[in-house]
Amino acid sequence: MQNIVQKIDKNAKIAVLCGGMSSEAEISRRSGKGCFDALQRLGYKNAELVEVDENIAQKLKDGKYDYAYNALHGKYGEDGCIQGILEILHIPYTGCGVMSCAICMNKEFTKRVLAACPEIPLAKSVFVQKGEDVMEKTKDLTFPVFTKPVSEGSSFGMTKVNSREELPEAYKEAVKYNDDVLIEEFIDGVFVTVGVLEQDGEAFATEILEIIPKNEWYDYESKYTPGMSKFILPAELDEDLTRKTKEIAVKAHKIAGCSGVSRVDFMISKDGIPYVIEINTSPGMTTTSDLPAQAKVMGINYDNLVQIILNGAGLNK
Repeated sequence: MQNIVQKIDKNAKIAVLCGGMSSEAEISRRSGKGCFDALQRLGYKNAELVEVDENIAQKLKDGKYDYAYNALHGKYGEDGCIQGILEILHIPYTGCGVMSCAICMNKEFTKRVLAACPEIPLAKSVFVQKGEDVMEKTKDLTFPVFTKPVSEGSSFGMTKVNSREELPEAYKEAVKYNDDVLIEEFIDGVFVTVGVLEQDGEAFATEILEIIPKNEWYDYESKYTPGMSKFILPAELDEDLTRKTKEIAVKAHKIAGCSGVSRVDFMISKDGIPYVIEINTSPGMTTTSDLPAQAKVMGINYDNLVQIILNGAGLNK
């Protein structure tokens, strides 16, 4: 793919937001450094790395930034909080807006929104809130299941539970991160992920990445340790399933109100049904992250990917 048109003034002062106060802060710093370096190579010499903490509003006011490039992950960074601050300060920013971030950060509410579209397959699950009886609420689920903190990323607090007897301990691990827990039936199949980007107002899917972890499932170690997962790109799916999965990814992106960039994760069952697992509104941009690899196969190198995302700054209203 040819170089992407730069729609943002090269003299613009850009705050690359990274770090933050979530369990994914270190990953965010790696994403932020990669994006900052790319912006420098693209000619945005007034880009600055900005570490996000409780004083971020003052930092942004003092910095007099023209744009914010959001490289945050997890709580406060992709749940609508930083987006709300940027809206108040009238600083255009990259990625999804307040509403879609808030929805997609919460796995349960993501499913509730997507459930409005019968064309989007979703795994059977239950939502367990603080004080509820986890054993009672899961009595109709078929094991194995996954226990997931409802608003956490990078697989923190997740456990694959093979039997009902293992459930209390797994639930206890999940509530270390969130009071509310999503418990979802395990889908035996292939894990794939699809990036969604926007250019000139049109959303399009990246190539599909198939991930085969060396561990039993795609946990934190598998995600961020080189060599712990096998990546097949493009995924080894037939033409019809490839097309259908991409279409569902774009549809999910739109229904959830996403803009600029997202990444939709799927489990494709052995009978060829692509179940949407979650939507990430601030996909990782590290050297081992999925989205840069997916874009590269399409002819979009890392710098051009950063430029595409930057071009969408301010369009998330």
